[in-house]
Amino acid sequence: MRTLLLVRHGHACSNVDDVVSSRPPGAGLSQLGVEEATGLSEALAGVEIDLAVATRLARTQETLAIALGERHVPRLVVPGLDEIDFGAYEGGPLEAYRSWAWTHEADAPCPGGGESRAQAAERFAGALDELLERPEEVVVAVSHALPIRYVLDGSEGTFPAAQIGRIPHATPFELDAAAVRRAAETLHGWAAAPRFREAV
Repeated sequence: MRTLLLVRHGHACSNVDDVVSSRPPGAGLSQLGVEEATGLSEALAGVEIDLAVATRLARTQETLAIALGERHVPRLVVPGLDEIDFGAYEGGPLEAYRSWAWTHEADAPCPGGGESRAQAAERFAGALDELLERPEEVVVAVSHALPIRYVLDGSEGTFPAAQIGRIPHATPFELDAAAVRRAAETLHGWAAAPRFREAV
């Protein structure tokens, strides 16, 4: 892989009420999300894409399907880029999870069998390793806010913060192979000894 275009899915039905939806197939796109994915299609119209990646969540697959339209691009599901597993918070208000997450360490197990942030980071890093080994040069990957924030921060050699910065829907972020490799190395290292950086 030479270039990774990393995109958050379009606005989902679960985003309407700020409800947690992390387990497949999860919530699909809202009408706004369909419109955003259509806008993504226009943004990618002039880009040669060799491989299109989604997660196991319906909202990423729907975003990708709309964005690619009739284009014949090989598609792949990469579970390593799935949303973090919210455990007992699944189906409940996102605010409840945030209240828990912002007061617990990165390696704290999420109640109800969910993932810690450190476990999720290791999984994200493994997915990046997988993509780096792909023969396709330009890869579009539709994922979720937390993995994308972690990857973008990691691509600059920065560890995750407890409270992540916002990631806009259906907006591509372009990373070259060196940046993706740096993100994978950063997240592997952080997951082994996780301590949140201070929010700025």
